[in-house]
Amino acid sequence: QVQLVESGGGLVQAGGSLRLSCEASGRTFSRYRIGWFRQAPGREREFVAAIDWSGSYSYYGDSVKGRFTISRDNANNMVRLQMNSLKPEDTALYYCAADSSPGYIRALSTYGYWGQGTQVTVSS
Repeated sequence: QVQLVESGGGLVQAGGSLRLSCEASGRTFSRYRIGWFRQAPGREREFVAAIDWSGSYSYYGDSVKGRFTISRDNANNMVRLQMNSLKPEDTALYYCAADSSPGYIRALSTYGYWGQGTQVTVSS
């Protein structure tokens, strides 16, 4: 099992940057693929970015490609999401998710563990 805690959200102006962190408990963190998802009011939760267990492969949603970067530090049970050139449409509750079983890394249904979320608000 793994427990996830997100941090780093906040209010930022358009064009600014934020760095989200996802800290995981448990000694087997390196076995888990990690995804970031977001949900804006009235909208479905959507895929943002994901990284495989080793950190060798990363994946991004089309709307954030080139602006966001996901990375992981297995020694410290941490995954980070660097968000640059933020836009008002990036405003959402951002969730960190984890799973150790094989599955489509972009699909939220393949993740069994979720954090509580951290709010990101981008003002225009």
